Amino acid sequence: MYKNNSDKDWLGSVLIAALGAGVVTSFAVSQGQNPFVALGITAFSALIAVLFSLTGLI
Repeated sequence: MYKNNSDKDWLGSVLIAALGAGVVTSFAVSQGQNPFVALGITAFSALIAVLFSLTGLI
């Protein structure tokens, strides 16, 4: 009935997660946050989003 997508696209997940986190990071840097801290937060959130996507949690 529904298409079971068992073939995960990890590269697409990485790009979407990085773009989403990058928007929030650029806003945080514009408000005065340290760019290195912002990049660390971006990398961590993108990694978690990709892991969730690949394991099927989201």
